[in-house]
Amino acid sequence: MRVLIQRVTRASVTVDGEISGEIGPGLLALIGIAVADTTKEADYLADKMVNLRIFADEQGRMNRSALDIQGELLLVSQFTLYGDCRKGRRPSFDAAAPPAAAKELYEYFVRKVAGTGLRVATGVFQAHMEVSLLNDGPVTLLLES
Repeated sequence: MRVLIQRVTRASVTVDGEISGEIGPGLLALIGIAVADTTKEADYLADKMVNLRIFADEQGRMNRSALDIQGELLLVSQFTLYGDCRKGRRPSFDAAAPPAAAKELYEYFVRKVAGTGLRVATGVFQAHMEVSLLNDGPVTLLLES
């Protein structure tokens, strides 16, 4: 499982011209699920993401987590995080979980993060989405299980 997080001042996702999710200060998380991923990986990355100290404290140091600042989270599924571009000119997505399994684990991940009490917004699984964000920093990190 891979979660690409970006610290944002705001972010939104639009599907068919309608905003499906939007947040203020917090994290935009693009979530990729691999064939062998289980709830164990989802639990680990949900905990890691909400507790990762990447927000500034009073001295301007990255010393606060999303939980500490009560940040908002926008969670967006993105199978292309498992695109393998090593061969040829077209990515292979063989490592990405099939849609039914990925959707189940993505929804589990969303519930796990929402269970922390933070405000969570989402995209629409398997939809063509337009994601807008104002990256804060910029701070972008890749979390892997």
